[in-house]
Amino acid sequence: MKNDPENTPYVSQNQTHDSKTKSTFLKINEESKLFGRIRSRNEDFQVDEIQQFTPSGSGEHVWLKIKKTGENTDWVAKSLAQIAEVPRRDVSFAGMKDRNAITTQWFSVQMPGREAPNWQEALNNKNQESIQIIEEHRHDRKLKRGALKGNQFKLTLREFSGTEDELAKAIQRIKDNGVPNYYGAQRFGHGGFNVEKAQKWFGGEFKVKDRNMRSIYLSAARSWIFNHILSARVANGTWNQAVEGDVYILNGSNSSFNQSLDEADGTEIKKRLDNFDIHNSGALWGRGELASQESIAKIENNIAEEFNSLCKGLEANGLKQERRALRLAVNDLSYEMCNAETAVLKFSLPAGSYATTVLSEIGEFK
Repeated sequence: MKNDPENTPYVSQNQTHDSKTKSTFLKINEESKLFGRIRSRNEDFQVDEIQQFTPSGSGEHVWLKIKKTGENTDWVAKSLAQIAEVPRRDVSFAGMKDRNAITTQWFSVQMPGREAPNWQEALNNKNQESIQIIEEHRHDRKLKRGALKGNQFKLTLREFSGTEDELAKAIQRIKDNGVPNYYGAQRFGHGGFNVEKAQKWFGGEFKVKDRNMRSIYLSAARSWIFNHILSARVANGTWNQAVEGDVYILNGSNSSFNQSLDEADGTEIKKRLDNFDIHNSGALWGRGELASQESIAKIENNIAEEFNSLCKGLEANGLKQERRALRLAVNDLSYEMCNAETAVLKFSLPAGSYATTVLSEIGEFK
């Protein structure tokens, strides 16, 4: 049966990657005939942050809505700190945004009892016209990591190869089924560099003192394990199917629960999955017992055994077991053919998900 992982033997992920830090994760649309180029120009990849709330208008934190072109988020934060004459730690943002893109996002700068400088004038004086101040407000709290609702995307695909009919079918399939909720390749660094560094750090080959680098390596290792769990669920067809022993997570939430599939309960779970009210979930590795049971726990434990050193490193650094949805719902998805070789995609995603996972289920775009 398609939704019974016991009838599909576990296949070691070593068969799909060259080493412990190089891998190809399985897609649903493996036979796509759509190809093209992405990021030929900065304007081909546009991202607008969707905030959860509006700044109050008073407080010791200056909130800045910024449009940046071809710049790294952390570099912008350092520039703001220099202009405000504050430590870098006093500048915050909700999430990293792509460098080779045009992105709009919020930053906060802690400046108690001080007048804010003329940000745009200072940026222009530093020859940083690639950073534009869109809005400025005061607020009583800093902007915390992850404190955003999601992101809106506008992606231009150039040198497009394929038919509009094929593109329309791929778009509709994603609307109907969602896509596997993989972490994007940027999480792992070029060629899996961040995962390699995490392995060496966990193995005692060097120490990591920088707090930001610790976070990068821990996130890479944890995401790597999750992606392999998800790839195994894609392989046996259970990534979006009701399975006994699974853990379900509410759409748009971190709340999860176990539920038996016996009789009426199973019918309700299947209905909620079909309606995108809930999703199957996979382990984000850490200390503690797995929440999954039976065949699902077996899959997750097999992956954990394969990447035993990464799992032990995550546990040693205090991370606890959590869950992440295996399926990603793509909102407001649409396309437009500008000409035979150029297509524009528009969609929005919740925080913590990646546009590249959507693109990979449409076709191959480099």
